[in-house]
Amino acid sequence: MTYGAVKAVDGVSFTVEPGEFFGLLGPNGAGKTTTLEIVEGLRKPHAGTARIDDVDPATRAPGLMRRIGVQLQSSSFFERLTAREQLDTFGALYDVPRGRSDALLEQVGLTDKADIRTEDLSGGQKQRLSIACALVHEPDVVFLDEPTAALDPQARRNLWDLLRSLNDSGRTVVLTTHYMDEAEALCDRVAIMDAGRILELDTPAALVRGLDAPVRITVLVDGEEQVIETRDPGRALADLAEHGALDGLSVKGATLEDVFLHLTGREYRA
Repeated sequence: MTYGAVKAVDGVSFTVEPGEFFGLLGPNGAGKTTTLEIVEGLRKPHAGTARIDDVDPATRAPGLMRRIGVQLQSSSFFERLTAREQLDTFGALYDVPRGRSDALLEQVGLTDKADIRTEDLSGGQKQRLSIACALVHEPDVVFLDEPTAALDPQARRNLWDLLRSLNDSGRTVVLTTHYMDEAEALCDRVAIMDAGRILELDTPAALVRGLDAPVRITVLVDGEEQVIETRDPGRALADLAEHGALDGLSVKGATLEDVFLHLTGREYRA
């Protein structure tokens, strides 16, 4: 997929298994949203194909559209409608009974906001409502584009519980995110993207393990921070304990951020 001379998506290939929580991870401009929009059928690729159960999403086949739910990065709602009315309106597009709106509001934790106009909801509440709109027709596959962007850390983690519950209910979830910790916490597998290409794809644990990076142990000695890098943290901690040198102890293993640095040779910037 190109925009002028820029390749937004370049040779990307991946498969998502039924019931999987799959993540597209990378900094802004990596090509995550464009990739997701192609898979959702919102953009037609200049080359190559996308398939959901062997159906091209670009055809917008009604049977397929009923099976997928989409939460866009920039969600918009109908003006001057309450949370319940928004869901009723989206549901009407799929002939969904009105009673489903209240069940969805309960599912996303917005029961007490049912009669509040959308413009009066907080950022986190709007994101929850946006996800509810994507679920109104009970899709099998849910696409979420940066659902926790611009949320404070507490609101992000609260939303993680909802996202886990979607996957726990048997749905396939495909998520884009630029938060490394989010991908590690939620995803079964992660495709790390940069400059329109997939650099590596595996489980978060396997990606980190593949680095064979040392563990960093930090302690305070005479008020000064000392850092020990070791591949045998158990032995190192035992030695520190034997010498009573456990003040200010912290232990940090490698993360997906280290994987990104290893793959690109540069620091990760969301």
